[in-house]
Amino acid sequence: MRYCGLFVILAGLVIFSIAQNDTEGVTSEKAKKTYKQGLDYLHQRMTEAALDSFKKADKQDDGHCLACQKKMMKYGLELGDWKTAETAGEEMVAEAQGDKNLARAHYQLGIVFKQEGLDRHKEEAFSRAHEEMTRALAAAANFPDAYFVDGVILAHLKQDDAAKKQFEQFVKMKPEDDPDRRRALRYIGDPDLARARMAPAFAIMTTDGQRVSLDELKGKAVLIDFWATWCGPCREALPHMKEIAKKFEGQPLVILSVSLDEDEQRWKDFVAKNEMTWSQYRDGKFTGPIATLFAVRAIPQTFTIDADGVLQDQHIGDASIEGKLKKLVGRARELQTAETLKP
Repeated sequence: MRYCGLFVILAGLVIFSIAQNDTEGVTSEKAKKTYKQGLDYLHQRMTEAALDSFKKADKQDDGHCLACQKKMMKYGLELGDWKTAETAGEEMVAEAQGDKNLARAHYQLGIVFKQEGLDRHKEEAFSRAHEEMTRALAAAANFPDAYFVDGVILAHLKQDDAAKKQFEQFVKMKPEDDPDRRRALRYIGDPDLARARMAPAFAIMTTDGQRVSLDELKGKAVLIDFWATWCGPCREALPHMKEIAKKFEGQPLVILSVSLDEDEQRWKDFVAKNEMTWSQYRDGKFTGPIATLFAVRAIPQTFTIDADGVLQDQHIGDASIEGKLKKLVGRARELQTAETLKP
């Protein structure tokens, strides 16, 4: 099956992003040249070569190249080059000026260790991640994201009581309608969820004026479909999506189509003409907030999520997902039945 765009999975990370022509903090002319060569490699989609260039430029700048370090962290995380990402994080900590920047640098380094722990199942990495989050909060106590991430880290370290305290602190610092606050409340009630591969928390308003919040859909299976009117394979997949919507109508399944169309009227006209009666939302582009949360780099792409909010599968193209949906819907029915039987 053909697809539109390039797929690179990098979900659940908070990382630095910088403009393509940014040479922030690069003092050596030789380093600037090497850094720009790295940008050229990125343009050619040669990520590993680009990362080597950024590492080289950082050395040429005696470890003071902030732009290089940001790129080293971003692509080190993406490629699983933990040593490079850690080196970048440690250099950023060493160079940070002021409490706010120091807290952010420790937080970023903590993210690196957290992702390494998740990828390699290493308790030591989680322990180091917790140390960095503790340092971040010591530098800046008013840092909600650090409390939340530290809660997740502590949950992976099986320190559930400590994890709950961090989530509780995060809840105090966030407004009631914040989707991450809702997620933190669920983690407080069930720390096992903080150890699961949860789908990213979000809340959006659909075309028909309905608010859809992932954590408020507890007890229902969810299918999220990323598409666009300009994507040929997406149009080819539409009959299958309409068939799924019809087949599962009235069952504990929520279908949400997220469009990457920039032209709002074209999108609305297409949805109406093709009688796409399930929930619709326009994210606008690959860098839209929901597409970014799910690290979408190719469409059509679908994500299936169970009744607890745990991400089950993702598919690029019009893959057969009906069998999986039947199982998820069956499980959702069981949970709903158990809920109604509670005294």
